[in-house]
Amino acid sequence: MSAALQRVPAAEIRTSLSDIGERSGRLGVEIADMAGVIGDLSVLGQQQVERARGAVAAARQLADTNDVLASSMQEARASAETTESTLNASANAIATTLSRTIEKVDTLGDRALAVKSSIEKVGETIRLVKDASSAIRRIAEDTQMLALNAGIEAARAGESGRGFAIIAQSVKTLADQIRVSTTTNQTHLETLATTISDLFEQAEGSASLAQAAKAESSEAQQTIGTFRTLVDTVQQLTRSMDTMARSVEQSTESFGALREELKGLVGAVKGGTDKLKLAEKRADSILGISEDFILFIAESGIETPDSPLVALAQATAAEISALFERALADNSISMADLFDENYVPIPGTNPQQVMTKFVTLTDRLLPPIQEALLDKDPRITFCAALDRNGFLPTHNKKYSQPQGQDPVWNSANCRNRRIFNDRTGLSAGRSERPFLLQTYRRDMGGGNFVLMKDVSAPITVRGRHWGGFRIGFKV
Repeated sequence: MSAALQRVPAAEIRTSLSDIGERSGRLGVEIADMAGVIGDLSVLGQQQVERARGAVAAARQLADTNDVLASSMQEARASAETTESTLNASANAIATTLSRTIEKVDTLGDRALAVKSSIEKVGETIRLVKDASSAIRRIAEDTQMLALNAGIEAARAGESGRGFAIIAQSVKTLADQIRVSTTTNQTHLETLATTISDLFEQAEGSASLAQAAKAESSEAQQTIGTFRTLVDTVQQLTRSMDTMARSVEQSTESFGALREELKGLVGAVKGGTDKLKLAEKRADSILGISEDFILFIAESGIETPDSPLVALAQATAAEISALFERALADNSISMADLFDENYVPIPGTNPQQVMTKFVTLTDRLLPPIQEALLDKDPRITFCAALDRNGFLPTHNKKYSQPQGQDPVWNSANCRNRRIFNDRTGLSAGRSERPFLLQTYRRDMGGGNFVLMKDVSAPITVRGRHWGGFRIGFKV
């Protein structure tokens, strides 16, 4: 020891060293917090990389889809142009044909109406002729009767009436011929009238059909207009397809540029994530150095604010070791079951809980010790034993609630039967040093963390390392 140190009182040296230990502890807390933040950023960066890669893949799929769509649009546009051309030609041909047909139908209709009118006139003439024929027949009958009377009077006159009798006979003969002719003519006129009547009925039907055909011709004109409208609609559709095709081509180009940008983003984010992982490793290394330094100060015998909790953890670990050995001695459990590593999942638990063959023993032996310890120091948040793989069979009662439907609530309140294989949990379970003092962020679920200190001491059973006893306390 130098002369300068020899002149410093021992009490002052111990105070200084204690102050160094306290400051080292605070430094460890800050480093642990920083390491946790870096770890969170590293996880976030990895998530961003995966999402960016997913975005690149999505952009690639969209670009492929756009390519297929563009091809389909080209085919549809070609089909629309062909359809437009065909429809246009068909419309022109149909319009020409319909126009001619309509003209012919109109002409036929007019002619049918004219025929009907002519037949009506013929019918009227026949009626007049029939009337005249009837009149002639009546005159012939009267003449015949007159000739008969004249013949009778001529016979009475004797020789002097012979000439008159000849005339009367001639008149009678003419009247007979007229009567026969008019009778025959009347018969023919009746037949002709019947025929004309039939023709009139047919002409009337033809006229009705002609009228209907002319009306349908007007509707056909409207159909031509509808067909023209259809052609115009197809033309508009073709123009719309052109616009859509151009939009799809522009979209394809944009997606190509977006994909390149996203690839660059993936590279940048991945680079940042790699650096964060390196920073996380260095932060863990610094945290380990800090913990070793704190351990060195504690092992040197210098009192720090954490010294009472270190001693409490060591004493409790020794007590649990003794309890396990007594259980082996009275055959409450076998060595194989006490060191059982067959972690059987409990169905329906979230977060996952498991069981081993020594849980029944720890549930019986550990609660009295662990519950009493919570009142030893106001800084203590929890205390529990865990095996060398981080499995915590029996926790404090307040952290051993039955699980519900909310995983976040379960994570904070149902922490028994869980495997804590994080850095702090595994280190506490596997460390065989006299004690281990760690600083960490306690995961309470749902993205909530609590900054804690953790002191642990090894539990040894018949010379074999079983695990460790942890005390988590506030910084």
